[in-house]
Amino acid sequence: MKMKIVCFGVRDYEIPYFEKLAKQYDYELVLRPEYIGDETWELAKGYEGVIVRGGCHLGREAMKKLAENGCKYYLTRTAGYNHVDIAACKEFGIETAFVPGYSPNAISELAVTLTMMLLRNAAYATKEASEGKFKVTNQMFSREIRGCTVGILGCGRIGCTSASLFKGLGAHLIGYDPFPSEYAKSLMEMKSPEEVFKEADIIVVHMAYFKGSNDNFVNAERVALMKQGSIIVNVARGEVLDTEEVIKAVKEGHLAGFGLDVITSEGSLFNKTFDPKHMDNQLHQDLIDLYPRVLVTPHIGSATDLALVDMIEISLKNMDEYLTTGKCKNSLIK
Repeated sequence: MKMKIVCFGVRDYEIPYFEKLAKQYDYELVLRPEYIGDETWELAKGYEGVIVRGGCHLGREAMKKLAENGCKYYLTRTAGYNHVDIAACKEFGIETAFVPGYSPNAISELAVTLTMMLLRNAAYATKEASEGKFKVTNQMFSREIRGCTVGILGCGRIGCTSASLFKGLGAHLIGYDPFPSEYAKSLMEMKSPEEVFKEADIIVVHMAYFKGSNDNFVNAERVALMKQGSIIVNVARGEVLDTEEVIKAVKEGHLAGFGLDVITSEGSLFNKTFDPKHMDNQLHQDLIDLYPRVLVTPHIGSATDLALVDMIEISLKNMDEYLTTGKCKNSLIK
C-alpha cells in the first residue's frame, strides 16, 4: 500500500511536477494550497508524512497534536528551516529534514534581474511608457554594471552563482562570508562587512538566517556606510535585513533603490491581496508607494521549473531514506 503524504502550500503550477514525481517515487501525495499553521494543524491529521514550504509555521502544541494523530515525518521542501520547530519535532518523536540546496541559479537570476531593473531604471521607464509617457527623463540615465562594484553577503552556492553571473556582466566583485570557500575566494575579493558596505555600489544579500546570531545584519549603521546612490537587493531571508531602515534610506535619497523577495513576518504580506492605497501598516504602504525605486516580489526566488523539481525530488528522497534506513542525511535533528 502506497504511503500517503500531505503537502502544503502547493501552487497550481506545481501540481503536474508533484504528480509526476509521486509516480516515480511511488507515493500517494495529497496536495493542498493552504499554508498549515497552529490553527489549521488538523489538515494534517492522520497523515504519517507531511511536506511543507516556508510560510508554514507550527508551534510546539500543534506539533504535539500532530504526533498524537499519527505524524512521523515532517519535511520541509526548502533550504531555510527557521519555520520548523526542530526542538518540538525531537521532543515528540517526529523526524524532520530539509532540502540543503536546489537550483542556485533560480535565486541568483532573480537577484540579477532585480539589480539590473533598479540600476537601469527599467521599472521606472516601463511604468512611464505604460502611462503613455515616452520622453527620456533624467531618471532614465544610469550607470553600467561593468563600472560598478557588487558586494555579495553570504558566499555559499547561491552567492557564488550570483557572483559568477555578475562577473560575466563585467562587474567588480567583493564579498563577505565568515567561512569562505576557495571557490568563493577565486570569484571575488573577500572583505570585512564594513569594507563591503563602504566599497560596494550594489549589495546583494544571500545570507542564511541564524536566529539570535545575524538578525538585522544589514542595519542602519551599515547602510549609513554605503555610497550615495547605492542599491540593496535581498533574496535571502527577511530577518537578516532591517527593512524599515533600508526603506528610510531610500526615502531620504541615500539609496537609489531596494529590491526584495523576502521580508520579516512575510506571512502578513505575501500570498494576500490588498488595496494598494490602504495597506495594513505603514511599512507595507511604503513598499507600495516607493515603487519603482523599491521593487517587491512575493518570495518567488525558487519559483522556477528546475528548482521546483529539486525541492520535490530531494524531499521524496529524504522520505525514502527514513523509510529504508531509519535515518536521513538531511535530518534537522542532531
